[in-house]
Amino acid sequence: MTKKDHPAMNVHVPRKGTKIGSTIGTFILRIMGWKITGQFPHEKKIIIIGAPHTSNWDFIIAMSAVMSLRLKFKFMMKKQAFFWPFSSFWKYLGGVPIDRSKKNDITIQMSEWFNSQDNAYLGLTPEGTRSKVLGFKKGYLRIAYASKVPVFLVGIDAEKKEVALDRIWPLSNDIKKDNDDIKAYFDKTYRGIRPEFG
Repeated sequence: MTKKDHPAMNVHVPRKGTKIGSTIGTFILRIMGWKITGQFPHEKKIIIIGAPHTSNWDFIIAMSAVMSLRLKFKFMMKKQAFFWPFSSFWKYLGGVPIDRSKKNDITIQMSEWFNSQDNAYLGLTPEGTRSKVLGFKKGYLRIAYASKVPVFLVGIDAEKKEVALDRIWPLSNDIKKDNDDIKAYFDKTYRGIRPEFG
């Protein structure tokens, strides 16, 4: 960690990007009136879940925050997208190729991927859509349990205009309970940009 690091960062958080990119991300957040609050945990591996996802603006805000922090995180992509000349580009952006032909095998693939990494942050959107959902998809928890990696919550709070780096959620060994409790926590704590879709 350097003197120029954002207070949210620590020595375990993987980084990428440039000072110029960080300045651009910070500027976009500032002109939109948003800020980053909280801190990342002192963990070398985490699964980041962000919610509520209710608007296309969420992506702009989230990516601006990522640029501002110079955060390096990964996300899952179908392996068919990784063909020349795009494979290097997707990997640079953070794409991890997965084979979706065997749905249940995704958990195994990501567990093996985590085990092969020394320092890795994986970002997932548990809603899977901008439309209103009654519950989150459980894939992030299956990966967390199989990989023995903690789940870290990030809230998009339109009311306070904050990207809130919240907390590691204590898992109970009951996936349904954990998923329901996490969804209820997001619903209680954060208000999306378009709350009618939250």
